Amino acid sequence: MSKTTTDHDEIRRWAEQRGAAPAAVEGTGDKGHEPDAGLLRLEFRDNDNLDEVDWDAFFRTFDDRELAFLYEEDKDSRFNKFVRRDG
Repeated sequence: MSKTTTDHDEIRRWAEQRGAAPAAVEGTGDKGHEPDAGLLRLEFRDNDNLDEVDWDAFFRTFDDRELAFLYEEDKDSRFNKFVRRDG
């Protein structure tokens, strides 16, 4: 069963319990005045096409783009996706 959240602590806890780190697709960020991390992902240390970013930049981009985190609670599941917030 999937859940959706915008809670930063819940997202970070879910990621860290599975050994994931905040990341963005390589080459998609903007380093201008307001750094944009790019296309957000969670990296499970097995994808070379991702750039690791810090949690602050990750969540700044997450909130600026009005995203929500879709995920499965099962402790063995790594299923996750970033989707638009409703309403």
